[in-house]
Amino acid sequence: MEKAQEWINYGIELAKEFGPKLLTAILIYIVGSWIIKKVLKALTKVFNKTKYDESLQKFLLNLTSWALKIFLIIIVISRLGVDVTTFAAVIAAAGLAIGLALQGSLSNFAGGVLIMIFKPYKIGDLIEAQGVLGAVKEIEIFTTKLVTPQNKLAIVPNGAMANGNIVNYTAEGLMRVDLTVGIGYGEDIKKAKDTLLEILMNDPKVLKEPAPSVNVSNLGDSSVDLAVRPFCRPEDYWDVYFASLENCKTALDKAGIEIPYPHSVEIHKQG
Repeated sequence: MEKAQEWINYGIELAKEFGPKLLTAILIYIVGSWIIKKVLKALTKVFNKTKYDESLQKFLLNLTSWALKIFLIIIVISRLGVDVTTFAAVIAAAGLAIGLALQGSLSNFAGGVLIMIFKPYKIGDLIEAQGVLGAVKEIEIFTTKLVTPQNKLAIVPNGAMANGNIVNYTAEGLMRVDLTVGIGYGEDIKKAKDTLLEILMNDPKVLKEPAPSVNVSNLGDSSVDLAVRPFCRPEDYWDVYFASLENCKTALDKAGIEIPYPHSVEIHKQG
């Protein structure tokens, strides 16, 4: 009984000493969490009003959320009587060890930050990078997701994206489609050019400004090559590409203009 009474008394002393600190720490955590939610909600409203880029908005909100939560945890631990200096040293040591183990991930994180700051591309842009051509679906902290023309999802590390070459086809708002159509040497070049230009101008997806062009690009062995150059919006590129090829062939056939093709000659020996 005496031993039990000693434990009870010891528990009461602990409760008197640490109870108020524990209750205060819990109260600080609850109030702090509520404040963090309010801050994030206010930031979201500010971002929406200023029309921040969607990817940048999510990135900044996540970064702010983690920073505030870490700050809150430090305050709570400090209120419990833990030496914050020692705690910070432990976190720093752990952070260094994790950083050495995850150098690639940190590089991708840094790449994500650079992409958010300099904005070489945004969600919806058609880009070519790291050997992948596709529309940007999502920009995450560590990776960028691209949807290829074959509707495949490509996930590219942000470290490679930030340090490599990027071709943004959407940035200027238009793209040029490069086609080559050959006609026979005996055909009327002006007639062929006018025929092809008319086809391009009648395509609703071909832009009128800049105007499409048709010019002689090469005098080949068996054909006069015409460079057919319509402009279109990036999202219409493949539609214009395939439609122009088909329409040019059909229009030249209708106009009686020959498109040369290899001929095979058969030699029969008479015995």
